[in-house]
Amino acid sequence: MVRLFSKIPEDITFKKNIEQFKKFKKLVKSKKYTEALKLGLDYLEKVPYNHDVLFTIGGIYYLKNKYRTAISFFDRALEIGDSDVEVLLLKAYSHQKLQENEITISCCNKIKDIDPKNKSVLILLSELNS
Repeated sequence: MVRLFSKIPEDITFKKNIEQFKKFKKLVKSKKYTEALKLGLDYLEKVPYNHDVLFTIGGIYYLKNKYRTAISFFDRALEIGDSDVEVLLLKAYSHQKLQENEITISCCNKIKDIDPKNKSVLILLSELNS
């Protein structure tokens, strides 16, 4: 007979993942990016479609000037939420740093479709046109 209220392995795994996610966010908040990156990548092995973690890891790689790697995480985050302006903006900045202006403009156009008055996009586009 199966106990009605017993913990099953999925419950325990879920709880561990939640704890790991909270620790990851805490490390990011305290700017311990190397530790956060390691923990976040480990977390993504267990929970590969967490939009926040994908975006944050992309952001850490962006801060470390690893733009190509950052873009891969931004792309994965956009598979989940393709209208996330913050992800699109950091992706655009990453492409700008790599001097991939056509892709940067494409990202900016997507942002303009979602948020026509976005000031960051207007500034970025004016930088590209100068």
